[in-house]
Amino acid sequence: MPNRRNAIYLTAIITLIAGLFTGQAIFFTMVYVLAGIMLLSAVWAWFAVRGIRIARHTRTRRSQVGRPFSEGFTIRNTGVLPKLWLEVRDFSTMPGYHASQVVPAIWPRNAYQWQTETICTRRGEFYLGPLTITSGDPFGLFSLPRHIDARERIVVYPAIVPVTNVELPIGLLTGGEAQHFLTHNVTTNAAGVREYVPGDTINRIHWKTTARRNKLMVKEFELDPMVDIWLFADFSTQSLVEDIRMRYMSETFYTQTSSQTIPPTTEEYSVVVAASLARYFVQLERALGFSAYLPHREIYQPERGHRQLTRILEALAVAHNKSERTLQEMLALEAHSFARGTTLVLVTSSLDPSWLQEAQILARRGIRLLCIFIDPSSFDPSLDSSEIRGTMQLAKIPYIRIQKDDDITQALAQRPTI
Repeated sequence: MPNRRNAIYLTAIITLIAGLFTGQAIFFTMVYVLAGIMLLSAVWAWFAVRGIRIARHTRTRRSQVGRPFSEGFTIRNTGVLPKLWLEVRDFSTMPGYHASQVVPAIWPRNAYQWQTETICTRRGEFYLGPLTITSGDPFGLFSLPRHIDARERIVVYPAIVPVTNVELPIGLLTGGEAQHFLTHNVTTNAAGVREYVPGDTINRIHWKTTARRNKLMVKEFELDPMVDIWLFADFSTQSLVEDIRMRYMSETFYTQTSSQTIPPTTEEYSVVVAASLARYFVQLERALGFSAYLPHREIYQPERGHRQLTRILEALAVAHNKSERTLQEMLALEAHSFARGTTLVLVTSSLDPSWLQEAQILARRGIRLLCIFIDPSSFDPSLDSSEIRGTMQLAKIPYIRIQKDDDITQALAQRPTI
């Protein structure tokens, strides 16, 4: 386009000089025609990117690694001039996502639609948009962009592998059987109803039974016989170990096309294991708590249900090994959150044995610990994990060892080493 404009400028100058020297009217007429074409083209190009409405439609702003993400676009011409061509350039930050499109001619009051779909290859928080719409005049002399700064946030959850069984060592699970202990506190387990007595709170009244019996009836509750489970994920900088090949690969090497192809870093293995365990315990209807430093502190008190799973997956989607705190410091800071009898499932790849001292303190307080150990020596052969594994055995802390390229489902189903 600049070459075309320069050619017209040069032609107009030569024609004007010829008219001044010869006095012929035809040369001046040609100058006026060229100037008119330039002016008309500039005005047309300005209007070409006006009178446009563009909308992007997404079914959900949540997706997961390995799943497709689709989006629809509708661009409508609300002006009085036809849009001869439009180039829509998308600047979304999602890896591998391409929504840019060259739109053919759109007549006034008409619209054009297209769909785009991509497989999510990396967990994280991304943005859809902004957009830039470019168009021009019929002569191809001017091209003007219009920037649309609207953005939408999308979260891609980490991949989850199926977990068939996690064998907590003998003695770790104190609950699980019916323990009909009535309590004055409101719990999730309603044991029955009884007549109202002075002092009962209004929120304990069972209104349907009250209406049926024509007298106030209140609900009775019993203690939850199942112990709480806490999931603690270690994302300290000291625990990060990558396959040496990662240093020489481009960023696309981090992409993950399915739950069976995990990037060779302890960070990604920890995220996938933690996410998989979270879904496993939620499906068992266990009260699950979560704690991690991502690097900022994230803690969710034990709850049941998929809402808790959603919270954990959103936290793990943006988790990175950036916390400057050591695993020992993190356990010491969160020790007050774990009640006696709690089962603590720790996911870590730390080779620092100092955290075992804190783990023994927790064990003496009646907190049962199971360590899911992501073996860093399988990612970097120069490291040796035999010392930390031996120390865990001496400290009588059961652990499940997971190495690079292991089948996560089978690895989690194995009997813990004690």
